[in-house]
Amino acid sequence: MATTTAPTPPPEAPAATKSPTAPKKPKLSKRRRREALSFYLFVSPWVIGFLVFLLGPMIASIYYSLTDWDSFTPPQWVGFQNYVTLLTDDPVFWKALWNTLFYAAVSVPLGLVLGLWLANLLNKQVRARKLLRTLIYLPTLIPLVATAMIFRMVLAPSGPLNDFLGLFGVSGPNWLYDGPWVKPALILMSTWGAGAATVLLLAAMKGIPRELYEAAEVDGASAMRQFWSITLPHLTPIIFFNLIMGLIGAFQVFSQVYILVSKGKNPAGYDAAQTMVPFLFDQAFSYYHMGYASAISWLLFLVILVFTVIAFRTTRRWVFYETEVK
Repeated sequence: MATTTAPTPPPEAPAATKSPTAPKKPKLSKRRRREALSFYLFVSPWVIGFLVFLLGPMIASIYYSLTDWDSFTPPQWVGFQNYVTLLTDDPVFWKALWNTLFYAAVSVPLGLVLGLWLANLLNKQVRARKLLRTLIYLPTLIPLVATAMIFRMVLAPSGPLNDFLGLFGVSGPNWLYDGPWVKPALILMSTWGAGAATVLLLAAMKGIPRELYEAAEVDGASAMRQFWSITLPHLTPIIFFNLIMGLIGAFQVFSQVYILVSKGKNPAGYDAAQTMVPFLFDQAFSYYHMGYASAISWLLFLVILVFTVIAFRTTRRWVFYETEVK
């Protein structure tokens, strides 16, 4: 008699593996919550000030740059017409841009070289070093308006500078009225503030390890070789900082031109020295072309941004940091 075998039950499916649950974020303790609240409380004035007094006006100026607005009547939308007019049909804009570029191209490198030279001199063991450091830094503490008034007297036709040149038989020019000499006069005034860069470079020089100079002296390196191979590479981060700040300040030069070169009494000199910010000021507050002036400000911002990006892109070639391995 044949026997039938019962069918074997199918194998049980393996239990589904549970995905690991993400660890719960630990709750902040009462002390941590209090610290976080204190942080937001103390940082809130800066955040509110940034949003209200900086970011808000920036966004508004973008809008106004696309309008025709005189600050008295409602703005009229014109799109990119202000930018097109500036770039294609306003010779004063290009002249102001050229004057600004010329001023920055000469004054910034001159200030860097002068600050480096003064810092190297003050780093030596000489008498009255503290007094000399104070005297070099002191001009940076004088308000810019007072400095401009001093230079107006110094650069006058019968001023001390022309009297000094007269001792050598040189007839000094009319610095603030002759067109070709106005920009050199402004550049000469820019060297007055080299003390700030000098102090930073001098502090960086004090941080260079003395052992490097001692090793170079053992190898027979001259003082000039030590400066180029040891001192200068260690100063490149400070030089780079001074370069960026100098570029931004040079492109925004205003008070010197506005005070030294009067537009009403000296139209020829003002035309030769007009830079971007005085041009913007005239359009905004003399002719009430607020939308046009907003467009000028954003073009100036783009110019500064381009030169700043170029400076940052070149840092790998000449800026040396001790923590980096070249």
